[in-house]
Amino acid sequence: MSDVRWLTIIGLGEDGPDGLSPASLDALRAADVIMGSERHLSLVKCGSGQRVTWPVPFEDGLPVLDGLRGRNVAVLASGDPFWFGAGSVIARRFAPGEWRAIPGASVFSLAAARLGWPLERVTCLGLHAAPFARLRPHLATGQLAIATVRDGAAVGELAAYLDFLGFGKSRMHVLEALGGPRERCRDVSAGTYALDDVTHPVAVAVEVAGSNVSLSAASGQPDDVFESDGQMTKRPVRAITLSALAPRPGERLWDIGSGSGSVAIEWLMAHASTQAAAIEMRADRAARIRKNANALGQDRLLVVEGKVPESLSGLDAPNAVFIGGGLDRNLLDWISGNLAPGTRVVANAVTLETSALLTEAQAEFGGTLTKVELAEAAPVGRFRGWRASYPVVQLSVVL
Repeated sequence: MSDVRWLTIIGLGEDGPDGLSPASLDALRAADVIMGSERHLSLVKCGSGQRVTWPVPFEDGLPVLDGLRGRNVAVLASGDPFWFGAGSVIARRFAPGEWRAIPGASVFSLAAARLGWPLERVTCLGLHAAPFARLRPHLATGQLAIATVRDGAAVGELAAYLDFLGFGKSRMHVLEALGGPRERCRDVSAGTYALDDVTHPVAVAVEVAGSNVSLSAASGQPDDVFESDGQMTKRPVRAITLSALAPRPGERLWDIGSGSGSVAIEWLMAHASTQAAAIEMRADRAARIRKNANALGQDRLLVVEGKVPESLSGLDAPNAVFIGGGLDRNLLDWISGNLAPGTRVVANAVTLETSALLTEAQAEFGGTLTKVELAEAAPVGRFRGWRASYPVVQLSVVL
């Protein structure tokens, strides 16, 4: 690839060239080609370069842009191209020496400036091409969030989503065409939303309000958060298991015999950069895992249908492995023989046979062997007594 900068990514506001920096204006005037969406091209009148409309879907525009290599090209993007914008996608495609970026004010900065919100304490999300459920982990009374959305209709859909979850009292600031002559800011309640004239581009700022419907910030979500057929690591054991797995930013988990996906999903909840693959042999459970992940805003979960260890060989290597189902000697041997030293492995067993297997494995591989016995109070006639769950034997080892 050439080391000559032929590509300039320009962050454009709704005020068109009036809000552009001198460097952006110079880049537009010098460009042989100006490429952008129809809306962006209509906002910019300066520059005599050839106009090329970026196609839909967005990915189809990258080969077109690649074909313009060698010419002086300006690409128009919204606001700050590297905050839920096109910048990072374009930057991954081309070498650092081929492009430069001149960002403008982001929609998040403009929204915070209108509302007087401290942006460092606001959740910022790009929901224009992502499910609303990505907002789910951040919904708690008193929290602030700003999200870009697809279009005017999507604002009503977001209001209905919030109301469905029990956050109908949330205050929504509907922010249209921020920074331009068409700018309009209106406040509504999610539960009584009735606007029918919202236009694109639009963002929504939410002051969250709702009682007893927020997700926990700690590991060990309530069992009823997950849809399950009963094959699930229950809340207290799940919290202990996640503590043993010890998720860290950027790390990847394999959740083998995932059942409902609860461990993998909570691993992803630990940090926005974590990754996970849920491996499940049964198709109905794999479908349920996807449903649970999507509902809780963790749609980045990779769900793999197949037997182990056969289905493991094509996956990116993990930093940690949880074996919640399918535990046998063959699987343990495959893991110890194929995964890198330093990989953390946690396995839970309930039956006598699998407990004996973990006892043997601990003698061979080391690590910590723990027996977890739990009981809950339950009615016994007119009184109450302790109802014990099956003991769980847990092996935690670093390869």
